[in-house]
Amino acid sequence: MNHTFKIFIVLFFIAHSSFSQLGIPVYSDYLSDNYYLLHPSMAGAANCDKIRLTARKQWFDQTDAPALQTLSYNGRVGEKSGIGIILFNDKNGYHSQKGAKLTYAHHLMFSRDEIDLNQLSFGMSADFSQSQLDETEFLQSGDFDPIINGIIVQDASYFNLDIGASYNYLDFYVHGTIQNIIETKRKIYTEFESANLRKYLLSAGYVFGDADKILWEPSLMFQLVDQTKEKSIDINMKAYKNFEFGKLWAALSYRTSFDGAEYLSGSGVSSQKLQYFTPIFGVNYKKFMFAYTYSYLTGDVNFDTGGFHQITLGIDLNCKREKYHCNCPAIN
Repeated sequence: MNHTFKIFIVLFFIAHSSFSQLGIPVYSDYLSDNYYLLHPSMAGAANCDKIRLTARKQWFDQTDAPALQTLSYNGRVGEKSGIGIILFNDKNGYHSQKGAKLTYAHHLMFSRDEIDLNQLSFGMSADFSQSQLDETEFLQSGDFDPIINGIIVQDASYFNLDIGASYNYLDFYVHGTIQNIIETKRKIYTEFESANLRKYLLSAGYVFGDADKILWEPSLMFQLVDQTKEKSIDINMKAYKNFEFGKLWAALSYRTSFDGAEYLSGSGVSSQKLQYFTPIFGVNYKKFMFAYTYSYLTGDVNFDTGGFHQITLGIDLNCKREKYHCNCPAIN
């Protein structure tokens, strides 16, 4: 295969897997009991305050491989309000970004009592971020390029907003979020970079089964990038088993893009879409949780035979004494 085309398609897959490196990339970590990472309306939606720490690393044997760390907290304030904060550090080769999201959410309960779940939520996150591009290794000694400074370029801190809504009704849920609703002109790469960084996310799922045996949770997550019209969908299945100490759970997620990239294959041209599988294993022990996530990219063209590893640690605080009468793990 032509080497240039191979590099192109790998960059295409990286771009699709993170859908633009602005804010927190959209991976599968939301399935590790952390929908708040995607949807600000989930801040304080559960009956416990939640602290989650994630660390993700891709391609361990590759230098400057993508890596992401997040630390988040969200909880209820009073009867109808929720707050949250997310700190993140994202590095992808020579590009990196650091930032924080501050969230406020408002929750409306339509239940006739305190044990039936029927909750409509609205949320907004303020995003403060800074991007950095390390150009120190771009040029060899004596080379010259007018658009390369050969230094570490830092974009001025910028501000944006995410807004969203969630509806949790007994065993069913749906979330919708618009990220980066403000057009933000960044010039870290080129003055011609688009100011439209808007992204749309839609999640929905349903939990069924016997709580004394196994609960099943099929779900979908769709995302659309406004400027490029890139689209992808996650198809997920999650299972829970309750024990006296807490619960064990596992999930399998399949992500595919609607669009493909063409590359030379022998004497012809082939097309390949982003496709990867993500198994997740987790345990909740009393108020603590641990999860391990592994994502594997499939297809004829791969950057490496390795996958993407992630560990999530968490603790639940200030839990309500009585849980809702529903199969709703993200809330209970």
